[in-house]
This record gives sequence, C-alpha cells and structure tokens, in this order.
Amino acid sequence: LFVVVGYFGRAPELYVVAIILFALKVILIPRLLRRMQNQVGIGYEATPYLNVTSSVIVAGLLVLLAYVLTRPVVLTSTLPTRGGLPLAVGLIFVGLFVIITRKKALAQVVGFLVLENGIALLAVLGTFGIPLIVELGVFLDLLMGFLVMQVFIYHIRDTFESLDVDRLSELKY
Repeated sequence: LFVVVGYFGRAPELYVVAIILFALKVILIPRLLRRMQNQVGIGYEATPYLNVTSSVIVAGLLVLLAYVLTRPVVLTSTLPTRGGLPLAVGLIFVGLFVIITRKKALAQVVGFLVLENGIALLAVLGTFGIPLIVELGVFLDLLMGFLVMQVFIYHIRDTFESLDVDRLSELKY
C-alpha cells in the first residue's frame, strides 16, 4: 500500500517506508513471534473468552461499525485514499477486540500488532503519505514495544508457569 500511495502521490520516500515495513512486519516480527512461541512452549489458544465463530461475527460487526462511523469523513474528504479509511478504522477495532478477548498474553501481542497495523494504515490513508522521519519513529516505537512485550511474556511465564492472563488476578492477593 505504501508503494502504491508513494507512486500516485509522487512521494518516493514511501518506497523506503515500504521496504522497512516489509523487513519489520513480514520478516523480523513473525520470526520473533515464532521464536517466542517455541521458547515459551505454547500452541493454539484453546479457551479464548469468545469462541471462533462468535469472534468472526463480532469482528465483522466491528468493521461494519467502522463503515458507519467513518461515512461522514469519507463523504466529505477529497483524498483519493478515502475509500480505505473505514477498513483502517475496522482494523483498529478488530485489533482492540483481539486484545480484549484473548486469554494468552502472546495472542494479545498479536492483537497489539493488528492494532498498530490499523493505526499505520489510517495514518497513510488519512494523510495520503507520511513523512519518512515520522514513519521511522513509529517503526522504532513498534519494535521497542514489541521487545518490551516479549520480555514481559517471558516474566509472566516464569512467574506463573502460564501465559493465561486470568492468572494475573492472583497478584491482587
């Protein structure tokens, strides 16, 4: 998407952003997630708060809600990328939904990454391009946040011998 916006918006710096995005989100973060999953020794989340069918229905409803909420912006905007704004907001909603409805901390990290993708998509679609320095700052924040979450996940597992966030309520007592 950054390449397309860079081409049509005549913003060659977005090509650099696209390369960095690809390296970070397609190569580095999935490898780190896989390594973390293997080291922590967890697999498929068996007991989320909401089952898969209900989650898909709610996610679809959240995307529809995003279309309803962004309709006034889409109708009044003159940006050529305005049609994608509801999808970006929907992605943000789905990311928040994943964070809220998953019990395992690793699944919540994935929700955070979905949320960040939605925010980045909204930024590039809402501005028809982002200055390179701003995008690099966002990437650095994402990477640092991911690394901090990775450390927290290891500590949660070592302390509670589980990544189930319901077990964190034991800290109250």
